[in-house]
Amino acid sequence: MLNQVVLVGRLVRDPELNTTDSKKSVTTVTLAIPRSFKNANGEYDTDFIDCILWENTAKATAEYCHQGDIVGIKGRLQSRVYEKEKEKKYVVEIIAEKITFLTSKKEDEKE
Repeated sequence: MLNQVVLVGRLVRDPELNTTDSKKSVTTVTLAIPRSFKNANGEYDTDFIDCILWENTAKATAEYCHQGDIVGIKGRLQSRVYEKEKEKKYVVEIIAEKITFLTSKKEDEKE
């Protein structure tokens, strides 16, 4: 079996480092990834994908990355179910194993 995902996109907001009850560092980032084809209206849609980063990956991302930066994430898909107001919610997210800082918004503005 294989469960591997590779994504490249822009950070929707600044990463915020959090700590779990068991003292593990974690951050959740959302990547904006434009589709490579146009919709029926002739426009490019964008997918927004949540990615969870743990420990050193989370710390480095929170320290060095900001909204608008382009990053590459390699990881795996994870699905989970939780209950909110007596209704089951289903979530699919990416658990990041590696992140690559590709460009920063500041570098893009210099060009």
